[in-house]
Amino acid sequence: MKTYLLIPALAITAFTAGYKYTQGAVYTEVTPITKTDANRTPAENYANFCAGCHGEKMDAFTDRQWKHGNKLNDLVVSIKNGWPDEGMPSFEKTFTDAETKELAQYILTGIQKTEAYNFDNEPISSTFKSESLTITLDTIATGLDIPWGMAFLPDGSILATEKGGKLYKIKNKKKQEISGVPQVIADGQGGLLDVQLSPNFKTNSTIYFSYSKPKQEGNKTLATTAVMCAKLNGNTLANQKIIFEALPYAPTRHHYGSRLVFDGKGHLFISVGERGNEQENPQKTADNQLGKIHRVNEDGSIPADNPFKDKDGKTNTLYCYGNRNEQGMAFNPFTGDLWENEHGPRGGDEINIVKPNNNYGWPVASYGINYNGQIITDKTKAPGITDPIHYWIPSIAPSGMAFITSDIYKPWKGAVLVGSLRFKYLNLCYLDGNKIVKEEKLLKNIGRVRDVRQGPDGYIYVAVEKPAAAIYRLIPVK
Repeated sequence: MKTYLLIPALAITAFTAGYKYTQGAVYTEVTPITKTDANRTPAENYANFCAGCHGEKMDAFTDRQWKHGNKLNDLVVSIKNGWPDEGMPSFEKTFTDAETKELAQYILTGIQKTEAYNFDNEPISSTFKSESLTITLDTIATGLDIPWGMAFLPDGSILATEKGGKLYKIKNKKKQEISGVPQVIADGQGGLLDVQLSPNFKTNSTIYFSYSKPKQEGNKTLATTAVMCAKLNGNTLANQKIIFEALPYAPTRHHYGSRLVFDGKGHLFISVGERGNEQENPQKTADNQLGKIHRVNEDGSIPADNPFKDKDGKTNTLYCYGNRNEQGMAFNPFTGDLWENEHGPRGGDEINIVKPNNNYGWPVASYGINYNGQIITDKTKAPGITDPIHYWIPSIAPSGMAFITSDIYKPWKGAVLVGSLRFKYLNLCYLDGNKIVKEEKLLKNIGRVRDVRQGPDGYIYVAVEKPAAAIYRLIPVK
C-alpha cells in the first residue's frame, strides 16, 4: 500500500502502514495494521513503519522541533496513542509495550545526536582546548559583517570579501577597502562571495572573485553566480572582465555556491549551487549550469579535455553535476584530489571527491529530507550516482575547507578543517587515506564559521560572521 507525506507541522513520527492520507492531513484506517514480527529490531520497525513518511535515516527525521515533547515518555505516548487530529495514528495495536519503548529509545538516540551540538554559552575566553592542542585566537580584522572568502597576497596581507559587496586588503591588522568591485545583489545568500589569486599573481596582479550578479528582466530582478577577474593596482581594481556566468538566471536568492580554486595547471574550478530548483537544475546537463562544478582556463576559455559537450558538439564548462550548494572546495595536497563540501537539505551534508563526468546525486539520492519533513527521495544510493565519502546528520551547514600541512599543528597535520555555519564551530576531520575516521569540534560557539584557510605562513585562519564579524588566526599555546 502506498504511503503519503505528512504536513510540516507534524511533531512526532507518523507511522503510515495501513493508513491513507486524506484531505486535511488526517489519516483514515482503511486496512488493519499488520502486527509486527516480535523478532524485529527497533531499527527494522522504524524502516518498516516510519521511513515511508520520514525518510530512511532516522536521525535526519529527529532533527526538528518537537511539539509534544522529545523525552522518552513523550515519545512512548505519541507512538502508542498517536495524535489523530494531526495525522499521527495510534500504534497501540501494532507494537507491544516493550516494542513501543524500544522504538522510542531508538528515536531518542537520534535526538541525542543532535543535542550533542548544543554547546555551552558563548566563549568567555579566546583560548580553546582540543584533545591534542590548546589554541588561542589572534584577531586579524574586525568589522567584517559577513566575511565570505580569503586570499593571501605575497606581501603578507590578506584579501577578504564581505558579503555585502565590499573587498578589503588587511595588513598589520588594519583593513583598507578596495574600489572597483562590481555591483552585487546582496540579498538572501547572495553577495560578494569567494576570492582567489591568479597562480601567476606575482607577474600579472590578477585576482578572481565570485558574486551574485543581478539582471533586470521586465519588472523582475534575476541573479546568477558569476566570476570576474581584475588587476589589483594598489587599492583599486582595474581591467575587470567577467569570465564566467552561470545560466540560467533565476529569481531565487539562495544556493549560489560558490567557491573558487585553481589546480596546478592553470584551471579554475567554480562551484555553482542549484539555486533552490532541485527538480530542474542539478541533473540537467544540457543548457543548464546550475548545481554543477565547472572548469575553465584563467582567461575563461574552456579546456579542450572537459568531459561535457553542448548540443553543437562543442566542449563546455561542466566538470561534474548533481550538486546542491557547494560552499567548500580545496585540493587535497596529499593525494592531488579535489574535495568539496555541500549543504544537504535537513540532514545529508556531504563531502565529495570531485571527478570529471561524475553525478553526485542531488536530488536522486540523498541522506536528508526536506525542511518541512517531507521525503525528497527514498534513495541514499542509486545506479550511476557517486556516493559521498562522508555525510553529516544532523546538517552542520558546512562552509570553507582547508587541509592542514603545517608543522605548527603537528597533532592535526594531515587532517581537513570544515567550518560549520549552523552550529558555530570548526570541524576537524582526521583522515586515513580518503576516509574520515574521527571528528572533533573545535572553537565551540565561536560564531558562524564561513571560511577557513591555511595561509602561506603555515597558520590557520578562520572567518567568522557577525556578531564576531572577524578574521582570526589560530595560535597554538605551548
